[in-house]
Amino acid sequence: MIESRWIWLDAKLVLWNEAKVPFLTHALHYGTGVFEGIRCFKTPKGPAVFRLQEHVARLFESAKIYLMKIPYTPADVADAIKKTVSANGLEECYIRPLAYYTYGEMGLNPLPNNVGLGIAAWRWDSYLGEKAEKTGVRCQVSSWRRVHPSTMPPQAKSTANYANGALAKIEALKAGYDEAIMLNVESLVSEASAENIFRVKDGVVSTPPASAGVLRGVTRDTIIRLVRESGLQFHRSDISREELYTSDELFLTGTAAGITPVREVDGRMIGGGEWPITERLRKAYDDVTHGRNPKYTDWLSPVTLQAVAS
Repeated sequence: MIESRWIWLDAKLVLWNEAKVPFLTHALHYGTGVFEGIRCFKTPKGPAVFRLQEHVARLFESAKIYLMKIPYTPADVADAIKKTVSANGLEECYIRPLAYYTYGEMGLNPLPNNVGLGIAAWRWDSYLGEKAEKTGVRCQVSSWRRVHPSTMPPQAKSTANYANGALAKIEALKAGYDEAIMLNVESLVSEASAENIFRVKDGVVSTPPASAGVLRGVTRDTIIRLVRESGLQFHRSDISREELYTSDELFLTGTAAGITPVREVDGRMIGGGEWPITERLRKAYDDVTHGRNPKYTDWLSPVTLQAVAS
């Protein structure tokens, strides 16, 4: 990790190594935290946070599911995110806001505890590896199933849910793969360990619906809009495991991962090893995020950088 200088913690900018919480913080022991992954991109008009309002709205929705009252307004949080990027002098970065139940009472009930909020921003170029966008990733269908709505709320971007994805990711890495694809309890494709998944077959682009247990990703929504704008046919539809193998193209989407093609699943090459539609959509996504498509400038929240002391 490339450390930055400042972290915003409960309305104060503190030095990176001094942003600490007590050992008995409730969220550390019971997974009672919600978070977002956001990116700031360099544009012709300077750095800008991509779809900031949508990310902040989802953070508050996740908190609501967990009866967590964030002690700031959405506007306060959006301003704090821009302030964190600005203070660190980052033209491009990944941003992690995290709301969590704090130190106070132990035991499963988090409600007696206050809610804290921290925001970090740092340079994080390639989540799935520098070569992933060019060569694609090798995926394994995990033996671990995606959390079911009857057990955990998959629409909440909670820290607890990512323990599920971490098990799948570890299993895939130990088996020599780059990433895991998770099925739901009905044996239908849900998502990867930390990304949504799209399938291309005969020129039709599809992705699993929310009912498959996916998190409604902001990048996922962006790609859906770009697919429709490009004139390609699109469906939200269930995808079976064998339909992964017979895809013409597969690609993963996420704030950290961007648009990443999948070249192999369970030892089976996907399509002919080329990704024309994936590449087309990735270019469109890059144009939008980097301010080269004037139609979507309202998705970009400008940041004015401060000079960073050495």
